[in-house]
Amino acid sequence: MDWIKIFDSEEEAARELPLTKAKQIELNGRKICLAHTRTGFYAVADACPHLGESLSKGTTNYLNEVVCPWHSYRYHLISGAECKNRTRDAQTFPVENRSDGIYIGMPENS
Repeated sequence: MDWIKIFDSEEEAARELPLTKAKQIELNGRKICLAHTRTGFYAVADACPHLGESLSKGTTNYLNEVVCPWHSYRYHLISGAECKNRTRDAQTFPVENRSDGIYIGMPENS
């Protein structure tokens, strides 16, 4: 696992990505949807598994899901599971809040 630092602190992360918002970042050539919910920061592959729209253009909800802006498919930010099993799961990436910043774990072969 390749751990990539994306913010120097949780405070910086919260300034850059307000609560309930998502944004696209690029790591190791991959587009990632970074989401901020009441339970923390989460990362999933940005392309919706249904038809490929950017999940970072969507919203988050109180169930810890990111909602695709095209067809409202909902993906759980921890497991990646689509809430009604209509399509394959979204790929998730671990996020760690360390003393020196926020990191995302990327598989070494990605």
